[in-house]
Amino acid sequence: MAGSTRAFAMNEWRRFARHRLALIGLGVIVALSLLALAARQVAPHDPIQQDLPHALAKPSAEFPLGTDQFGRCILSRIVFGARQSLLVGVIATAIGASAGILLGLLAGYFPRLDGPVMRTMDVLLAFPSILLAIAVVAALGPSLGNVMIAVGVRSIPSFARVSRSMVLSLKELDFVRGALALGASHPRVLFRHILPNSVSPLLVFSSMQVATAILLAAILSFLGLGVQPPTPEWGKMVSDGRDALDPRVGRVAVD
Repeated sequence: MAGSTRAFAMNEWRRFARHRLALIGLGVIVALSLLALAARQVAPHDPIQQDLPHALAKPSAEFPLGTDQFGRCILSRIVFGARQSLLVGVIATAIGASAGILLGLLAGYFPRLDGPVMRTMDVLLAFPSILLAIAVVAALGPSLGNVMIAVGVRSIPSFARVSRSMVLSLKELDFVRGALALGASHPRVLFRHILPNSVSPLLVFSSMQVATAILLAAILSFLGLGVQPPTPEWGKMVSDGRDALDPRVGRVAVD
């Protein structure tokens, strides 16, 4: 059994390795993940410590990307911000996947639950993602944990639709009918037969949802509803950086 699993994994890796763009994407993801995990070792300065005499300093050997209006190293804040963004993306996606996949499995397998569950999901999908996330954060209050919940709630309907479609395509196949004929219970059929055969498309969809969650969390922080200062976060950094922009910068191109 272990040998067949290892052979299957090796075969899948060979197929994956034939795609150059896929390898490049994997390399970028691994690099960003390592950067976030090793933020304390990589960042040249404390991302929170203020140094007002060096406020808005130009890029230099000491501050490779310069400093913000409080004299904090921008490079250090970007590196530590990667940790926050990846954390929000992974946990928010896990929240959405846990609830959405379960609801989709139940809706696809039990016809009586299909209508109520999916109509509820349709109502949630009717709201724009950012508005739904803003409503959740406004109700719970701005914080890192509430951002994860808000972004996760936003992805529940999407996961439910994907998992439901997989159940509908699998539950009529022979291996499911055979399991039921042998006396397997409905929960066993769902979680031992249908769900494992739905993992591949759900993993692909989850990877895309992580990127969407990171972007949505940055938008919330940009609006002041996400991670609160002085914690470094990409969206909040962009928002704070607006105050340092010269409103007459457009004249450079005109002149």
